[in-house]
Amino acid sequence: MSLRESLPMVKTKLPGPKAAKVLARRAEIMPAAIKSIYPVVIERGEGAMIEDVDGNAFLDWIGGVGVMNIGYSNPELIEAVQKQSQKFFHSMMNITTHKPYIEYAEAFAKIAPIKGGKKQVMLANSGAEADENAVKIARGATGRPNIIVFTGAFHGRTALTMTMTSKKAYATGMGPFPDGVYRAEFPYLYRAPGGLKGAAAIGYYVDQLKSVFETHSPAKYVAAIVFEPVQGEGGFIPAPLEWVKAVRKVCDENGILMVVDEVQTGFARSGRMFASEYYKEAGFAPDILTFAKSVAGGLPLSGIVAAKSIMDKVPAGTIGGTYSGNAVACASALKVLEIMRRDDYPGKALKISKVCMKRFNDWKKKYKVIGDVRGIGAMMGIEFVKDAKKAPNAELVGKIVQAACAKGLLLESAGTYGNVIRFLCPLCVTDEQLAAGLDIFEDAIKTNS
Repeated sequence: MSLRESLPMVKTKLPGPKAAKVLARRAEIMPAAIKSIYPVVIERGEGAMIEDVDGNAFLDWIGGVGVMNIGYSNPELIEAVQKQSQKFFHSMMNITTHKPYIEYAEAFAKIAPIKGGKKQVMLANSGAEADENAVKIARGATGRPNIIVFTGAFHGRTALTMTMTSKKAYATGMGPFPDGVYRAEFPYLYRAPGGLKGAAAIGYYVDQLKSVFETHSPAKYVAAIVFEPVQGEGGFIPAPLEWVKAVRKVCDENGILMVVDEVQTGFARSGRMFASEYYKEAGFAPDILTFAKSVAGGLPLSGIVAAKSIMDKVPAGTIGGTYSGNAVACASALKVLEIMRRDDYPGKALKISKVCMKRFNDWKKKYKVIGDVRGIGAMMGIEFVKDAKKAPNAELVGKIVQAACAKGLLLESAGTYGNVIRFLCPLCVTDEQLAAGLDIFEDAIKTNS
């Protein structure tokens, strides 16, 4: 049986002897600030599975934190990369134009769920670069200096995106931070104040957003409101549709651009190619969309898409970069787009979600430590608590992650309080692998709670 079809199997104590040697070398040569809590050294990967240097097989439910939606070592991607690399690796678009950038930008623009007529695409390298450039584009287009972001947000680790990111553990000792970034409260419905629900909860969070105009920046100085359709690091918290509709209205009334960060939600994860498709279908598409992670199957690539009328207002020379839109990465991205549309990867996400959400909600009834189950498509989170008062249970999450790893399932925590386990498994996972992972996960909950 190939690794692509295999099931989790750990044959050694973790880390295994070969992995232990590599991890010791890592400790010597890599900064400790780049953390890793998994005693795993990957040797190869196929589909949703990886094998470590000691021959242990792991089912990966982290996927490079949302990078591997199409899975490891897709043969068609390998062929596309090989074909392009035989022509040339790179050509800077400020110097000479190359077709892979143009072809990908054209293909992406056709499916991008944003407002406006003619669209234009700027490519970059990482999610943080995409988000930072989206802010620059919004400022350039509006002539305004300020932006509004949210509690629970994660947008990157550059100076600006660290400022945009809510959790300051990602910015310890990195100040002073850029000015002009103001924060409103994100609609975390499970923890809404006073037990608010439904329309009352949405109204509260919309009022909190509007209050920023009074307490921090008048609306006329705000260039953009930036948010994730499902907060990633914040705890896999979906933005309620009615709240997004209200944000769109606030933006339209005040000449503000709505920027949606789809770095993690993009490329079929949400049950659509992009979560913003849900917004467009409901009549309130964003002005600017950023994307990265699964765009090129693991090669560094990211981008920003907006109407040409917005892009035309950006001052020349303020956006771009040496490696932006690397030719090999673009070739891979074109093939990712083709495969995901041909093989209905959004449908795969919905199928996975149906199986997992049923099981997760059964666990919620069975285990008192599970406070909430939520998500959109196959971007799902389980929040663990200590009691009926919803006290976060990060300690239990840490135990579950380690227990699952020992059995061959890789899980990752998230959330403001570190008490959420996220699901970002490659969407090519087999039914048998998914069932095996769910069994390992439940056993870890049962054993440790």
